[in-house]
Amino acid sequence: MADNIFLEIVTPEKMVVSEDVKEVTAPGINGEFGVLPEHTPFLSVLKSGHISYVTLGGEVKKLAVSWGYAEVRKDAVIILAETAERPEEIDVQRAEEARKRAEKRLSSGGEDIDVERAELALARAMARLELVGKI
Repeated sequence: MADNIFLEIVTPEKMVVSEDVKEVTAPGINGEFGVLPEHTPFLSVLKSGHISYVTLGGEVKKLAVSWGYAEVRKDAVIILAETAERPEEIDVQRAEEARKRAEKRLSSGGEDIDVERAELALARAMARLELVGKI
């Protein structure tokens, strides 16, 4: 059995991760899933949340992601995400303002509110804030 699995995380703007790792955990639309080498292949839609992975050196790294797709193969996990941010890349003030705006939209209850869009914005802001320990 292989000791590692190749992880690639790509956004429309950049390649975020491209390395061999020991394991990967991601926020699937139907729940969080974990992947080890030789995992059964599958595809999943991702929701906003955290991707974590263990480097070959044993370090746990985390990223905040919003919506995307994951392709799991026996030897690789390929993630195409709308956004993927390391903790040091997150603008905490901006994320907090986005959270407040989304909560205000959702609590207003107006008919002209796009509830799905506000819920997605709230989930994205919460994932960012959780990753940096502000929630």
